[in-house]
Amino acid sequence: MPYATTAPAQPSATAAEFGSALPDGCVELRSPSALRELLGEPMPLVIDKVHDRLTHDDRAILARSPFCALATSDAYGNCDVSPRGDGPGFTHVLDDRTLALPDRPGNRRADSFHNVLANPHAGLLYLIPGDTKVLRVNGRARLLTDAPFFDAMEQHGRRPALALLLHIDEIYLHCPASLKRSGLWSPESWERAR
Repeated sequence: MPYATTAPAQPSATAAEFGSALPDGCVELRSPSALRELLGEPMPLVIDKVHDRLTHDDRAILARSPFCALATSDAYGNCDVSPRGDGPGFTHVLDDRTLALPDRPGNRRADSFHNVLANPHAGLLYLIPGDTKVLRVNGRARLLTDAPFFDAMEQHGRRPALALLLHIDEIYLHCPASLKRSGLWSPESWERAR
């Protein structure tokens, strides 16, 4: 996504509008019913594990995680995913429905923050090195320039100038299959990726 300080003049093309640009031999799936027919129904366990408040186990993952990916989109649905990281437990838990991520000095593009100003929906995906747990948190975000808890997010004597506050709508622990298949934490897979 090119750097911009304002929303694009027009919405992005929808998936259906890309149909004519498909390479020869590609078969596009274009309906929810066709998707469900292809994949089948999810197991009840997958549906039942979605919750809207942090559990003890969720908090334990947040306390150990030094990294998350922040997904946002602008008013037209143009997406951005940005890495966020710091020491384990860098995400500040305010209560069982609210998280805060301190902003640390970076490239100053602020794509995610521009998006949040236009569209509050955001998603977080937390990873812990060497662990196959993947915690997904979806909710609505706001940007704060100060709050009483900024002192608790201080790093090297510096309070953050900005933080993303996320009101949680849903949380769930992903199946570890993708991390296992990828070999992400397996040193022998690192050589193959070079």
